[in-house]
Parts: sequence; structure tokens; C-alpha cells
Amino acid sequence: MSMSYTAAGASEAPPLDGTVRPREARPRRRGPWGWVTGRRADGPAWERPALVGLLVVAAVTYLVALGSSGWANSFYSAAVQAGSVSWKAFLFGSSDAGNSITVDKPPASLWVMALSVRIFGLSSWSILVPQALMGVATTGVLYAAVRRHFSAGAALLSGVVLLLTPVAALMFRFNNPDALLVLLMTLAAYTVLRALESGRTRWLLAAGALVGLGFLTKQLQVFLVLPALSVTYLFFGPRRVGTRVLQLLAAGAALLVSAGWWVALVELWPASSRPYIGGSTDNSFLGLTLGYNGLGRLTGEETGSVGGGGAGGTSMWGETGITRLFTAEFGGQIAWLVPAALVMAVVALVLLRRRPRVDGQRAQVVLWLTWLLVTGLTFSFMSGIIHAYYSVALAPAVAALVGVTASLLWRERARPLALAGLAVTTAGTAVWSFVLLSRSSDFVPWLSWVVLVAGVLTAVALVATAVRPSLARAAAAVALAASLAGPLAYTANTVATPHTGSIVSAGPTVAGAMGGPGGMGGGRGGFPGAVPGARTGGATGFPGATGGTAGGTGGGTAGGMAGGMAGGMAGGMAGGMAGGMAGGMGGLLNGSTPSAELVALLEADASSYTWVAATVGANNAAGYQLATQESVMPIGGFNGTDASPTLEQFQAWVAEGEVHYFIPGRTGGEDQGTAAQITAWVEATFTAQTVGSTTVYDLTTGS
Repeated sequence: MSMSYTAAGASEAPPLDGTVRPREARPRRRGPWGWVTGRRADGPAWERPALVGLLVVAAVTYLVALGSSGWANSFYSAAVQAGSVSWKAFLFGSSDAGNSITVDKPPASLWVMALSVRIFGLSSWSILVPQALMGVATTGVLYAAVRRHFSAGAALLSGVVLLLTPVAALMFRFNNPDALLVLLMTLAAYTVLRALESGRTRWLLAAGALVGLGFLTKQLQVFLVLPALSVTYLFFGPRRVGTRVLQLLAAGAALLVSAGWWVALVELWPASSRPYIGGSTDNSFLGLTLGYNGLGRLTGEETGSVGGGGAGGTSMWGETGITRLFTAEFGGQIAWLVPAALVMAVVALVLLRRRPRVDGQRAQVVLWLTWLLVTGLTFSFMSGIIHAYYSVALAPAVAALVGVTASLLWRERARPLALAGLAVTTAGTAVWSFVLLSRSSDFVPWLSWVVLVAGVLTAVALVATAVRPSLARAAAAVALAASLAGPLAYTANTVATPHTGSIVSAGPTVAGAMGGPGGMGGGRGGFPGAVPGARTGGATGFPGATGGTAGGTGGGTAGGMAGGMAGGMAGGMAGGMAGGMAGGMGGLLNGSTPSAELVALLEADASSYTWVAATVGANNAAGYQLATQESVMPIGGFNGTDASPTLEQFQAWVAEGEVHYFIPGRTGGEDQGTAAQITAWVEATFTAQTVGSTTVYDLTTGS
């Protein structure tokens, strides 16, 4: 009889000497929804209420005051608006309903939001609520994945760590593609873990299809999780090695089908009747994949980007190297528990070294660790465009790794190695949290010292439990509170602060980070026309839009949302954060805010034109389009450098009466190529008029 242990959620965990239980003895879930509720036949009575509570807190965290961010990233919001009124724009991910150009990403994330807008109408909430629900779903899926082989406590801790990851709170409340990307990657990991239990090919086919959908969300970034998924099944799958290889090849075929249908459609569709592929230099999605959104991100040679990379380990996106994720730019976003996760993972693998090859617990540690290492190292050494919020792709791996390894070390704390691992990571996390909190000297200044003292003293107490076991539970509670207090404070700050623009970050202002003192931006405020109270960068190098995305100034506090999760520390922090919430960088490259007079002008007789206006740059166009809900042509795409449209094409559209007005605009880079040619032609051919404070050219009248 084939014997393997795959569900360590039993009341008695398996010993580490390699002993396994037969498949027939594994605990079963109750009912078809057992994977959702988390309750096993032998699970603790508190498991289901705890899981429901976790999901409710996640929903509150991601939904509270969601509308305060207005259109969030207006670049994507405009594309969502276009897709909600034009199925062709929906299919291709066009920036405008006139289908002149697409956004610089594939459209899967836009599909979800556009369907929401078609049902509920255009608003900040109809765009952002799907993102928040993806965050709740990711939390539930991560819980279910960890629970396959570990206890309810391990799964719950993983969910809490994910919830208190600042960059996750940011991106699950924002309309970038990353929310859907993270959900799909976590689902893919879950299906591979299911395949490890049964050896059924259908679970691997599902994993391949999910990765394919991830490609249609953010192209090659999703492939960073492939080594973790494939290596885990190849080494720990229950079938023979030849069968496992064939199964993985079948999963690869599912990936190609899942992503390839749309790629083939775009490449085979006549270019003359589809929108230009934004971000590419050759109007080809494959070119976009291999260039600007592919190898260019690694090498720094992104043609047409908002700024290229550089040689010698530096670029405008910061120094590359093994410590990048721990710098001022990235550290507070994701790295709070990364050192602890890595140390505990090594200790866990040592403790599990005698397990059978098919052991599910060791497979999970390897899966999450490989995910963390491959993605983390790629982000650390890539020379091209990288933003701090990209690190959300690490959040499920960090959260799961902390949950499973902390649970395993706690269970084996009678062994000196496990106890030493717990003590070292507790003290190390306290010191590292002190460093991260100290980078924002005005943000809850007392918290860093509380965390440091509590963490170091608790580490000593954990060592003392070797002779006084009665201290164990109290020490564990304080260690957990001290380790989570820092990310809790950053997450609360993130939830309480509106975010707008194309470049956003979580947490308060950090010295040396982009948008902080010494960084690229200007700290609080400074970007023209930002939402009052929203976090924006100074952006003196981006002199473009006339205003920021419309949105409220409300925030909402999340201090109470996690009360009790960190041993009651949230209540003590609430007062300090109320006066110490120093805003960090909330967004660059924002949309324009047109005056009421200009909106009225654009809306007049709008149905007679394909585009009520044209302007340089998608962010400029987005503001006008969202204000009028009419199609506005973004000449040159995201930052005005795409060769769309050509001067001849634009002149033909004007001659045919397709475009009503031209609004001059500048973008993050210098206007160049066709954008400069079109601007020069319009200025030489038509008469300018001023509407409010905006210069406008009526293209239906001659000079």
C-alpha cells in the first residue's frame, strides 16, 4: 500500500522521525465547503469562527473608506470606463472607447473591473471593490492552502500575516493589475498542493491555466512563480518521475492555451482595425512581452519607458543587489518578516529532513521558500523599471512561510534547534522592526522602542521555557504581538490614507525612499493637482497634468480593525497614530482634473465624434475621459512616446470629423516623435482658445 501523510491538521501531529499514516487514516473535511470553512473532522472548535473572523476583518480592511482614493490609478480607470461602453475596447484593453491605443498591459484585470462598471455604473467603488474582494479571496485561498498540511493555527497565522502586510493592504485597495495577479498565483499554488495529495493531472492543468490567466494579467511577472510550482511537484509528487514530467508538460500546454488564445487573437487581428499595442515599439504584443514588459525589465533596456535602467548595478530605479528589498524604498512594504521567514525555513527543513519524499509539510516549505527566493532575487537584481508595490507578489509566500515554519518550530520547541530558531527570529525581527520604524522618525516614535524591548525580552523568555515550560504560551503571545506590531502600524496608515496616481507606496514617509526626504519625489503633496490629503510625490520631473484625480479626502482608521490580533497593542497605538500619521508617497503620474467649463465644452455634441478630444499622454487623457465619460484620444500612450497615431493618421481622422478638440499636454518625459509632430501641426493649423485656464484647439474649424 502506498503510504504518505498529507494533512497534518490532525489533533496529533506526525512525528519527525519519518513515520507516516496510511491514506485511509487521513482526516476528512466536513461537507463540500470544508475547504472554505477550514473545519476538519478533527479540527478545533474555534477554527471555523476564527476563519470567518479573519475574512470579515480582511473585508473591512480592504473596503473601509475605499472611495477616498477617487479614481486611484486614473490610467487604468479610464481603460475600465472604455471597456464598460465598448466591447472592442474591453477585448483589447483599450485606453479609450475609440480604440486608438491599448494600455501597456494585457487586459485580464481590466475585464473584472469593466464588468463591475457595466453592472453598477462608473464610480470609484465599482472600480475598486473587485480589487478588495480579490484581497479577501486571496486570504481565504492562502488559508486553505496552508491548511492542507498544517494546523488551523498555522493557517490562521498565515492569513493574519498576509492581512498585515502593508503593500498587500495598498494593492488590494488599488486598481493596478497586481491584485488579480497575486490571487491567481496563490490559487495556482493551492492547486499544486492538491495535486501533491492525489497525483491527479487535473489539478496541474488547473495550475497551468491559472498561470496563463496571470500572463494575461501582467505578462512575464507571473512566470516567477513557475519554478516553485514545478520543482515542488517534480520532487514531491506521488507518481513516478516519468509520469510527473509528463504531467508538468501537460500543465505547460494548459498554460499556453489559457494565455495563447488572446495573444494569437491580437497578433492575427489586422492591425488596421485594432488599437495600437501601447508600450510597444512595433505595434506587436509579442514585442511588448519580450521588450518593455519582458527582458527590458531585467536589463534596463525598456524602449519607450518612463526611464531606462543603467549599467554597473545602478539605475534611476535605485541600486540593484541582494539588499534591495531591505532598503528604504522596499523595506517597509514587504520585508518586516522576510529575515524571520528565511531563518525559520532553514531550521524547518533541517527538522523535516528525515520525512519521506512525498511528505506534504516539507513540500509546502519548499514551495513557499522557492517562490520567495526566485521572485525576491529577481526583484533585487533587475535593472529596469521596478516600483515598490511590485513586492506584493512576495506577500503570499512570506505569509505562508511564516505561518508554516513558526507552527512547526513551536510544535517541536522541545528540541534545542527549534527553540533556538524561535528565539533568534523573535529577537532578530524586533531589531529589524526597530530599524524599519526608525526610518520614519515622526511616525508613532514610541513604537520602535516598545517593539525592540518586548522582542528581545521575549526571546530570552523563550529560551527560559526550556527549564520553565509554563512560560511558553505567554512568551509566544508577546513574541507574536511584537513581531506584528510594526507591519500593523504601517498597514493601518496605508488604509487610512488615500492613494492616487501611477506610482504608489504603502506606509508613512520614509527617509531616502522615492517620495521621501532624499528620494525622487517630494514627500507629502507637491504633485500638481493631487487629491487633498492623498499621498503624492513631488514629481518636479513630471510636469504634466493640470490636476489630480478627483477623490475625497476621507481616510478612515484601521487601528481598531486588528484589535486583539496583536495582543491588544492596536488599542495602544490608536492615539499615537492619530497625531503621527505622516503621509508618505501616494502617487505620481496622475490624471488631469478639467474645469466645469471645459467638461461642458467637451460634452457638447459629443455623440457626433469618435473622440471628443485628443491630448498627449494617457494620464492627461484619462482625467478628461473620466470627467466626461466620453472617448478622449491619448496621443503617444502612457507617456506620449508611443508611435500612435502617426501624423498622417491623425490628420485623416481630423479631416473625417472624428476628433473635435485638441488639448496640448506634456507627460513624464519630453514629448517626442509623433506626439511632437501632431502638436506642432495643430498649433500651426488651428486657432487656440482658452477655456478656464486650459488651451484648446477646435479641430472642426480651420486656422
